[in-house]
Amino acid sequence: MKKLYIFLAFFAILIIAGAFYLPKAHKWARAHVNYITNTEDHPLLCTRCHLYQTSSGMVYNMVNADYYSPFNLVGTKDGSKLYVVAEEGNYLLVVDAKKGKVTDKIKVGERPHSVVLNKDETLAYVSNQWAECVFVIDLKNNRVIDTLKTGDGPAGVALSADNHYLYAVNSYTSNLSVIDLKTRDEIKRLDLGNNPTGIQPSPDGSQLLITSRRSQSLPYDDTLSCEMTVIDDKTQKVSNRLHIKDAYLMENVAFTPQGDLAFFPLIRPKNNVPTLQVDRGWMMTNGFGIIEMKNGGRIIELLMDEPNQYFADPFDIVITPDGKEAFISSSGVDYVSVINIDSVRNIISHTPDEVLNAYSDYLGLADRFVIRRIKTGPNPKGLTISPDGSKVYVAEHLNDRIAVIDTKNLEVERTISLGGPKRVTVPRRGRQVLNSAGGTFQTQYSCYTCHPDVNEDGLCYNMASKDMGRNVTNTQSLRDIFHTSPFKWNGKNQTAYKQDGMRFSTVLTRNEAFNYDDLDAIVAYIYTGIKYPPNLQFNPHGELTEMQKKGKAIFERTHMTNGTEIPEANRCVTCHPAPYYTNRKPFYVGTLARTDDSILFDTPHLNNIYATSPYLHDGRAKTLEEIWTLYGKTEKHGAVNDLTKMELNYLVEYLKSLRAPEYEKADMERNKK
Repeated sequence: MKKLYIFLAFFAILIIAGAFYLPKAHKWARAHVNYITNTEDHPLLCTRCHLYQTSSGMVYNMVNADYYSPFNLVGTKDGSKLYVVAEEGNYLLVVDAKKGKVTDKIKVGERPHSVVLNKDETLAYVSNQWAECVFVIDLKNNRVIDTLKTGDGPAGVALSADNHYLYAVNSYTSNLSVIDLKTRDEIKRLDLGNNPTGIQPSPDGSQLLITSRRSQSLPYDDTLSCEMTVIDDKTQKVSNRLHIKDAYLMENVAFTPQGDLAFFPLIRPKNNVPTLQVDRGWMMTNGFGIIEMKNGGRIIELLMDEPNQYFADPFDIVITPDGKEAFISSSGVDYVSVINIDSVRNIISHTPDEVLNAYSDYLGLADRFVIRRIKTGPNPKGLTISPDGSKVYVAEHLNDRIAVIDTKNLEVERTISLGGPKRVTVPRRGRQVLNSAGGTFQTQYSCYTCHPDVNEDGLCYNMASKDMGRNVTNTQSLRDIFHTSPFKWNGKNQTAYKQDGMRFSTVLTRNEAFNYDDLDAIVAYIYTGIKYPPNLQFNPHGELTEMQKKGKAIFERTHMTNGTEIPEANRCVTCHPAPYYTNRKPFYVGTLARTDDSILFDTPHLNNIYATSPYLHDGRAKTLEEIWTLYGKTEKHGAVNDLTKMELNYLVEYLKSLRAPEYEKADMERNKK
């Protein structure tokens, strides 16, 4: 009885204490959530941040799940099997196409991208974008039998016409590895366009086309242009470089069966006009390009969009064996568009060139060649077509499923589950939201459009509400930004909640803001689900070269060459300390343009900075060197003017070596020991 009285007394004390402190705690919690979210009515639930915004450990494992995320796929000649690249699961999945089930899964490297089969379908070659290699797989036993070294970030893969050579498109180093399959040696590398991904041989095997996603380095504020590289299969040399004007994010390419035309998806951005143009239409337009494969052949661009509905983020394209129809996946709106190729031929053959040029921005043309829009699951990516042309298989990237389209009825006849988790976790939902254009005005673009691979697109945008050319800003990466707040170049957004909430809807989407569940989800994904790829180009093993060590000493120095002490505020390491290489404070660094408002700039993080050109807040600097040789002469952006040219090279080489925060933390711990 005495214990009962003690318990009741303790319980009563808790109630009295709670009654006294609860209002104060509630008031504090409300103020805290208001600050984090920049709203006054966001639900007061601690779990929305503290449960879903963990990046490791037991809680992370509890609230997340392991998905496959099918990305690209290829079918066998008899149509019986599909080989599906599971980007997030790091598998090559073997699928029985008729029974609609996964029969085997083969563990491959890290972040696999594409797969190609040899002629007799005994071998598969799978590119591993984060592992700098291609796996060779014995398809009889479904096991990896060899590893072929490539450049950094291998993406699209193709075989030579005689099957003696493998071509691997290196997306991070922007070149092509040509590998002799007999000796297993890389015999040459060919320079490609900026951030290439897709590769496709012509029907006769004489040449290959390679797409690129980022604009070429052009004079500041010039019209953008992306390169389509033509490779001669016989000589294994670049035979032509085609410049695709006013377009970017060209992911893949396909030929008509007779090889006279090549089609490729593209986006036409209007990044130099103020963002108020979003609600006037055509801020981002989506379509496809056509190359006439003959001497003097034209390059033509047509839009798939309609005046009140856009088809954001076109990704892959396949063409039926009879050459009558093309299927294009639009991953931002979950549709596959069906294009009548005869109608396209009629347009380009009977339209004067000057009118065709105008058609590239004309939203009233799609109904002349788009014959159906087919709805799919979230984020359709890679496509492949059956040998008889009766089926198109669609990789539903964020649904762990393959959609099967009947090309006669032009509808999804069934889906194939890949066996991933049934539940949609909060971060997974956030990834779906980030890749969806559903929240933007007329579905013009998604977050992915400006942040492909959750990095950045290399373009600068006019974020002014009304003034042309004012406050132009360079797109920043979304990778590993959890501990790098505040956000925006001026640092006015204290959290991703503010950045992606009302500010995002007001300045960018011109539409309703995300509902709170979706906002929680996208923030959870941005904070916990986005990692840097390994820096295999400049720092593959965490061991600095002699040049990089000298650059590190310059980065951390406290005195100039003549012995004069550098003010603490002007030392590189003061503003950019490891492991995130930002002190998260605003500074004046002397790089304001005459069209900028007078502001301080938030210190950006430098992890994997080698992959995020151009540089400075408005993208004026094409290279890291230009930050100081052209725009940093005032000594406001670090003390560097006493450095020799070689010493500046040392500093730049060190900056290029910086890796993801997790690696930098490990290096710091190792150095302590």
